Amino acid sequence: MNTSPTSNLAYVTEQTFEREVLNSELPVLIEFSAVWCAPCKQVEPDLIAIKHELAGKAQVVKIDVDKSPTLAQEFQIKSVPTFMVVHQGRVVAGQPGAIRRAQMRTMIEPFLPRSESAIRIDEFVKLLKEERVIPVDTRDLPSFTRAHIPGAMHIPLAEVADKIMEAMSTGRAPVIYCRAGLETKELAEQMAETGFPVAFLEGGFLSWEVAGGAIERG
Repeated sequence: MNTSPTSNLAYVTEQTFEREVLNSELPVLIEFSAVWCAPCKQVEPDLIAIKHELAGKAQVVKIDVDKSPTLAQEFQIKSVPTFMVVHQGRVVAGQPGAIRRAQMRTMIEPFLPRSESAIRIDEFVKLLKEERVIPVDTRDLPSFTRAHIPGAMHIPLAEVADKIMEAMSTGRAPVIYCRAGLETKELAEQMAETGFPVAFLEGGFLSWEVAGGAIERG
């Protein structure tokens, strides 16, 4: 696998595609690009950032459409940049055009290895009915005031590590959530590394809304 001399991003070729992408045990985020493509240069910092963010969880690679025209034709690439996610040997997501880091993360998030701290929405609903957990809303105060999971405590994301004991004092296990689950997943993994694990809701408040959960306001 070749790498870009300026960014250290790996380039996959027609010769290495099967080994590096189709046979990868991890999901692979691919950017189809070209050296002459200005938007490709603009998204490169975000691509590098997501590569470091997902180290050990996913592969992040580039394919030069001029050097690998057969791959570009096979995947019907009509413009660059175009992003795709390949998981277990098949394309599972795609997005043409320049996108930001958050959008890259959203594309590949469903296929990342599941965190040990994650709680699925169906598990969460069951535990909530049994009064075994307390939801902790980590969004900003205006978002919390507009709508939140009934009975949720509000602890801003930056204060969770210092104030999580307040939630634990209720006698129920805290489950932190943010808008889409990404920020609380990262925080939960960081806290687990320090020996203080805390559960987070997969998909965040959005998953609660999609599941038709009741909303509390104010």
